[in-house]
Amino acid sequence: MNARTAKGTGKGAVAVAARPFHYRGRVLYCDGVSLAQLAEAHGTPLYVYSAKQIRYRFGLFQEAFAGREATVCYAVKANSSLAILRMLAEMGAGFDIVSGGELERVRLASKTALKRVVFSGAGKQEWEIDAALKAGILMFNVESEAELGLLATRAEALGVRARFALRVNPDVFAETHPYISTGLGSHKFGVEIGLARGIYRRTARSKWLDAAGVSVHIGSQIRAVEPFAAALARVAGLVGELREDGHKIRVVDAGGGLGIDYLDSPTEPKFDAARKVREYAAALAKAAERLGAVHLLVEPGRFVAAQAGGLMTRVIGVKQNGAKTFVITDAAMNDLIRPALYQAHHEILPVRRGRGASTKVDVVGPICESGDFFAHDRVMERVKAGDLLLLLDAGAYGMSQASNYNTRVRAAEVLVDEDEARLIRRRETLRDLMAAEIL
Repeated sequence: MNARTAKGTGKGAVAVAARPFHYRGRVLYCDGVSLAQLAEAHGTPLYVYSAKQIRYRFGLFQEAFAGREATVCYAVKANSSLAILRMLAEMGAGFDIVSGGELERVRLASKTALKRVVFSGAGKQEWEIDAALKAGILMFNVESEAELGLLATRAEALGVRARFALRVNPDVFAETHPYISTGLGSHKFGVEIGLARGIYRRTARSKWLDAAGVSVHIGSQIRAVEPFAAALARVAGLVGELREDGHKIRVVDAGGGLGIDYLDSPTEPKFDAARKVREYAAALAKAAERLGAVHLLVEPGRFVAAQAGGLMTRVIGVKQNGAKTFVITDAAMNDLIRPALYQAHHEILPVRRGRGASTKVDVVGPICESGDFFAHDRVMERVKAGDLLLLLDAGAYGMSQASNYNTRVRAAEVLVDEDEARLIRRRETLRDLMAAEIL
C-alpha cells in the first residue's frame, strides 16, 4: 500500500472568503479578475473557478487530518477539469473515480497520482477494471460479490493481485435529497453490512484478491457530521471481526458527502468551512478509535469545488406572461441541471449592480422544457436584455453534468488565479458535436 500521509499545508491560517465572488464598486469580480471582462473575452455561458478557493478548501482537509495516516481523495465526478485535477495532484491529492473515463482524466493530469486512485462505482466494466489494474491504482471499492468475481478473473488474466475494499451499506439515514442518498438498504450501492463477513471469508480462497480494507459512503450534501461517525462506528465493528478471521485490514475508506450551504448570502456567509471540516475530522477520528492502525481515506468533492465556481450567463430577454415575469438567459439546464434535477437553490447576482428596484421573476433558459429553470419566484434586481448574471456555487456538479441537449454546445471554462485568468476549456463548436456522427 503506497498511500500518501496527509500533511498540514498551513492554508487554514490564511483568511479566505467563503466565496471568491465579490463586488468592487458596481462590478462583480472573481478574486482579482472582473467578470465583465471575462465575458467580453470568452463569451457566455461561462464557468469561472477560483484556484485560490479550491486550494484553500482542499488544504482544510489536509490540515484537519494531519498527523495521522490519511489520504484525501478528491471526488473527480464533482468537477473533472484537467487543470483542476492537475492543481490538486500537485498538492498531493488522491482521487476517487467512478469510471474508466475518470481514470484517464487522472492519468492525463498526473501519472504519479494514479497510485493514489480509489475506484468506486456500482457497475465497473471489464475494460475499466483492466485499465485500473494496469495503472496500479491504490484500491478498488467493490460493490458486490459478483464484481469481486470479475475483479479476480481480470487480475488473474493480467497476472496481478488486486487490492480491494468491500463497500458496505451501514443502513444509516442521512438527511439529504433522495437522489444523492446512498447509505440505506433500499439503495443500489454496496452490500448489507451483515453479509460482508461471509463475503470476505469466501474471497480468502483467491490468491488474486487482497482484502486490504472496508469502504462506506452514505450520501452527498450531508451537513451534519453525526451520520458519518455513526457509519464509521458500524464499520469499526466489522473491521474487528475481519481481523479475527485473519484478514489484514489496513485501510478504511470513510467516503465523502460533506455538504455546503447553498443559501448563504455572498456578503454575509453563515457557513464556516474551516470549522465544519474540523468537526468532520474530529467525528471521524473519534469513531475510528476502535480501528487501531489503519490508513483512513476521505473523499471530498462538492465541498472543495462548489463554492469556488460560478456560471456566468447573459440575459437574452425579459418576457411577461400574465402575472409572471420571465428572465430568459443564454445558459440553460444543459449547462447547469441541478435546479431541475434536485430542485437546488443557487443564488443569482448581477455582474453589474444597478440601483433599480427589485422584482419577482422566474429565471429560465431557452431549452424546450418547462423544467429548464434556474429559479422560480426569485426576488432580484430588475434586469434587461444584454445584462450579465452569475449563478453562485456552481463549481461542483455543474460542468461535470452538462450535456448537449437541444444540440447546444457546452460552455467554456476559465480558471482564475489571484489576478490572472486562463481558459482551461474552450467553448464547443457545432462541428465538435457532429464530428462523431455518420451519415
